[in-house]
Amino acid sequence: MLNLPPLKCRSSSALLLTAFLSLFLSGQIASAAAYDSAASGAKVDWDAKPHQGALPAGVSWKTFESRTVGQAVSFYVYLPPNYESSGSQRYPVIYNLHGNGKTSFQGFEDMELLDAGIREGRWPPMIIVRPNGGRTIFYKNSYDGKIPMETVVIKELIPHIDATYRTIAKREGRCIEGYSMGGRGSTRLAMTYPELFCSLNCQAGNVPRTSQMFDPEETDSHPNNYLGPDKQNFIDNDAFEQLKKNIDRIRGKLRINILCGTKDPGHLVTIRDFHQALLDLEVDHTYLEIEDMAHNRKATMKLYSKIWFDYHVESLRRVGTLPRE
Repeated sequence: MLNLPPLKCRSSSALLLTAFLSLFLSGQIASAAAYDSAASGAKVDWDAKPHQGALPAGVSWKTFESRTVGQAVSFYVYLPPNYESSGSQRYPVIYNLHGNGKTSFQGFEDMELLDAGIREGRWPPMIIVRPNGGRTIFYKNSYDGKIPMETVVIKELIPHIDATYRTIAKREGRCIEGYSMGGRGSTRLAMTYPELFCSLNCQAGNVPRTSQMFDPEETDSHPNNYLGPDKQNFIDNDAFEQLKKNIDRIRGKLRINILCGTKDPGHLVTIRDFHQALLDLEVDHTYLEIEDMAHNRKATMKLYSKIWFDYHVESLRRVGTLPRE
């Protein structure tokens, strides 16, 4: 039996929901650097088109012209059922970052779930935007400028969405989330740009201490071949460092939800580490370890389908964007 480090829930600011005391992990735990190694094949098809087949209700494939990459960049947008008939009504936006090994055009279960919940009256009307995050990029800029993913999402896509759709174009109207690579990316972006979002939902996304991975002797291996020879770039891409840097803009202002399965050792180690960092800095957050759950997005969503968007809705209510029931 291999036990993970014990949780130190000494701060009342975190709501810890766990149903176990120890994990049986078959010796599969490795270092955070090992979890990063798969990202050496980073690539993106900026104007990637949908796969064949009908899109779910309310979902559209769109593009915008990016000055940064000098071409069209694609994304998906879900608009709620009453969007076209609601006149001047404005809507909050959930930025949904997809996972690794996929493109933005695979897996619409979350959009379908939100649509069904809106129609049933479970959740208020909201927009979902899914950026084209490429593969094994983790929503970071490459040091050589060839893949400026962070810049495209933060500096171009978000302004484009606010200019094109009837959004609530401020922090109080934006949420960010993602599963796996998307959870990792959404966490780092929320820590780096807390002024843009009021709610974060990290769903089984690694949160590695990137600043500790810098190795000038390993120029051909990830993350050095993506983040480059300047150690400062590793610090700037470290969610822990950004948390400390921006703590006054995060604590009490950004609501944070983190979840991961107990049978997901490849992600649970760094997620626990980040949870502890939040406790140490007295950042209120919700933390959930799902007993016997592996790294399985669909199974996780099915288990919590009735409350999947509740956290963002509550965040939007607390900042006054949505009315209290």
